[in-house]
Amino acid sequence: MTTDHAHWASRLTFVLAAAGSAVGLGNIWKFPYMVGEGGGAAFVLVYLACIVLIGAPVLVAEWLIGRRGQKNPVDTMRDLSAANGRSGAWVGLGVSAVIVGAVILSFYSVVGGWSLYYTVEAGRGAFTGLEAGGVEAAFDAMLASPLTLLLWHSVFMGATVAIVARGVTGGLEAAVRLLMPSLAVLIVALVIYGTTTGHFGEALSYMFAVDLGRIDGSLVIAAMGQAFFTLSVGAGVMIAYGSYLDERTSLLSAAGTVILLDTAIALAAGLVIFPIVFANGLETSAGPGLIFVTLPIAFAQMVGGTLVGLVFFLLLSFAALTSAISLLEPAVAFTEERSRLGRVGATLLIGGLCWALGIAALLSFNVWSAPLPVVDLGLFDALDGLTSKILLPLNGFFAVLFVGWFLNRQSVVEELGLSGLGARLWVALACVVAPLGVIAVFLAEIL
Repeated sequence: MTTDHAHWASRLTFVLAAAGSAVGLGNIWKFPYMVGEGGGAAFVLVYLACIVLIGAPVLVAEWLIGRRGQKNPVDTMRDLSAANGRSGAWVGLGVSAVIVGAVILSFYSVVGGWSLYYTVEAGRGAFTGLEAGGVEAAFDAMLASPLTLLLWHSVFMGATVAIVARGVTGGLEAAVRLLMPSLAVLIVALVIYGTTTGHFGEALSYMFAVDLGRIDGSLVIAAMGQAFFTLSVGAGVMIAYGSYLDERTSLLSAAGTVILLDTAIALAAGLVIFPIVFANGLETSAGPGLIFVTLPIAFAQMVGGTLVGLVFFLLLSFAALTSAISLLEPAVAFTEERSRLGRVGATLLIGGLCWALGIAALLSFNVWSAPLPVVDLGLFDALDGLTSKILLPLNGFFAVLFVGWFLNRQSVVEELGLSGLGARLWVALACVVAPLGVIAVFLAEIL
């Protein structure tokens, strides 16, 4: 049984890894179309408020739990609950977080495979000259082909396993040091391209000219949900990443940096997508199909669309990969520390199980398309709904509840370097605002 627990080589690599986990398909795929559906700047304003009031306290709480435990999420919750005289039932939070991360990875890898497939297709000019019907038919054909989905799901999962198997220093850190700067370069290049479309000013106005009249209850709930989910909390990722931290790292400072990077990339993604959408007369509220149907229609018609499409889907693939390696890490850390398999064996085992579940999920788009009984959804949608609507919010709620109400409050504020007004503000956010906000997200998702 392995007992050694790795640590980040530096604060920078930790921040890059945490930001890489947070920056995923949710930023580049989900955030822009939610802005579109939410009416632009009104959504952005509420989202920014929610990410500070709800997302940040939960993020810091999970890091604090991980750093105090210095083990995988399951053993961390076991040790912390015992050390603080709390019920052993709190270990359930660690178990749930580990399982949820692995389950999310199983179907997330399928979508990551889509991004790899589209990278190759865009690079070879497959969309050039296609009309809207042709682009939609290409997307439908991909979903209808089990072999295509299996191939790219396997490639994506294989890349994820290869990185995580190399450990914290040789795998996670090396990957984020390469992928995060590359992602930044790609998104800056695409934003610069957006300025040449003639519609960049329209995109800026759409995203940042605030119309307070658009703000209502449904928009607030949607923004709260996105603010919570974008930071990768609730899936054991940040507990695991926090366990590799030393005591010198300021959690609040690191959280500020991660939130800044995460939000900047999400906003930049909007400035990449909306100028292209406006320049081609497309719909801003096209839903998830904005990335895989709407944008390829634009790439097919624009001058230089092959290169722009290639760079865009490469960006999407990098973002997906940085999140995928973080989703695999908690379950691998648990298996490595609880068995004799070692790092490589644990990664192959957990990665293989996620890959197999992903196969079942991808088949729900074609040969197993019949909805499951009771839930009346395909397996892919059922797994997505179970994790995103139920388990992630509940895990995040219990994490911030544990830190706010079940750890010694004075020791927490001292660890965060707070006093006076800052300490009172933290207590208000961690004990009241964030838990109520997460519960609101949970109820909105299930009702």
